[in-house]
Amino acid sequence: MSGGRRRPGIARCPVRFLVWCAALLLGATGCFGGGEPGPPTGTASARPVTGTQLVIATGVDVTGKNGVRKRLVDAWNDLQEKQDSPWRARAVILPGSADLQRSQLLAALQSGSAAYDIVNLDVTWVPEFAAAGLVRELPESFADDGDILAKASATARWKGKVYAAPYNSDVGLLYYRRDYLAGGAGVDEGKLDALARGRTTWDDLASLMDAVDAWARADKSDRSKNYRSAWTSQLSPYEGLTVNGVEAFTAAGVRLTDEDGAYTASPRTLEKGVTEFRRRVASAHTYEDAFASDEAGTLKDFAEGRTAFLRHWPYAYRTLHAALGDDKLGVAPLPGAAVLGGQNLAVSAGAAMPEERVRKARELVAFLTGRTSERCLLDAGFAATRASSYTDPNVSCDDRRALPGTSGPSEGSGGDVPRDAARRPRYARDTLLPALEAAALRPRTPLYGAFTHAFTTELAALHTSATARAAPDEDIARRLDAALRAVLPSG
Repeated sequence: MSGGRRRPGIARCPVRFLVWCAALLLGATGCFGGGEPGPPTGTASARPVTGTQLVIATGVDVTGKNGVRKRLVDAWNDLQEKQDSPWRARAVILPGSADLQRSQLLAALQSGSAAYDIVNLDVTWVPEFAAAGLVRELPESFADDGDILAKASATARWKGKVYAAPYNSDVGLLYYRRDYLAGGAGVDEGKLDALARGRTTWDDLASLMDAVDAWARADKSDRSKNYRSAWTSQLSPYEGLTVNGVEAFTAAGVRLTDEDGAYTASPRTLEKGVTEFRRRVASAHTYEDAFASDEAGTLKDFAEGRTAFLRHWPYAYRTLHAALGDDKLGVAPLPGAAVLGGQNLAVSAGAAMPEERVRKARELVAFLTGRTSERCLLDAGFAATRASSYTDPNVSCDDRRALPGTSGPSEGSGGDVPRDAARRPRYARDTLLPALEAAALRPRTPLYGAFTHAFTTELAALHTSATARAAPDEDIARRLDAALRAVLPSG
């Protein structure tokens, strides 16, 4: 699209940017651990009922080949060696997209023959795996020990029982180009401060988008030559569209399911959500390529200057800061409602697992999700699931688990992100933590796969179908209601 044009800001750190883009391309659909390649799709290796090696089934770690997840597993192995324990752990990376990984895990665990002791589940998968009896119930403390964030804790439960431990969280954030807003459009400091502090509504954001659009149309300099539209998000018909849709529907006060996964909406309530969703994506502010873009594509468009705003996840911050720097990059809570994402660790329910193996698997899960490990995940770029990671001065990441560069001098940036006096990412406490605490959950249902397919199909038609584009919100709401009633039980 940009042809031979210069990429603004990318020259700041071209090699690192390309490396991180490659990581994002691999990890955007399954941002999990690190380790060895797993078996080909559709196969499962025989479960060893003896032996002392625990296997974690996971996806790619966006922090790199020797990333923080691998370092956490290595630290547990070191601890076992110091304790003269024969137990060790390794991670097996599942190939393919998140949907393919889910299918592989379901097939492997249902067959009872997969050599997976621990599985890293997207937060939306926990009800499905729990309802199918594929993962074990865990003690209450794995989800609630007074430190785990409440919204993250909720994703580890099903029917009042705990089936997983929150590993890393995720939440939608709003990234913005300071250079476009202040240096270009002349937005005053008061409005920029309100934006940074999360005191901006979608109406306020639309006004800022109008200002940037007006500046870009009038600007004759090189600063705006790559600019196309005010904002972009993940609107391709996959889980990214579901996330954007749920954020709009939640902001409009629409509740789609109850705690047991039963459908609770109606055409009348859905109409409010459709109206809000259309207001966000059908305006001239939305970059046209967003409707065919995922996390990697939207990140690239924003970094290369084609938009002034981007809805994305916390792990994008390191990449964007490396490309743009403090003078051009800002990050804020997403106005309205932001969907909670993340992954949880669960212990397989295979009957062939001896009790000692189950005990060690739980011990490993507790280690990987403990206070020190969560702080390490935060320092490396993930969103931690514990309040202490953001607020407790006595919780830090030890050198053995830390990624290179994340435990250096405080307030440093350079190739790393800006950090506070406690060496946390500088935006973590005042931007990321409040966003996580206020986040919205996607429907909690064992039928999530059916839900998200029906939901994205109807929302995608608003862009791909001329008939749907011309239809009133009321008609779209009736179609969506029928589609969701067909796949979800009624409340």
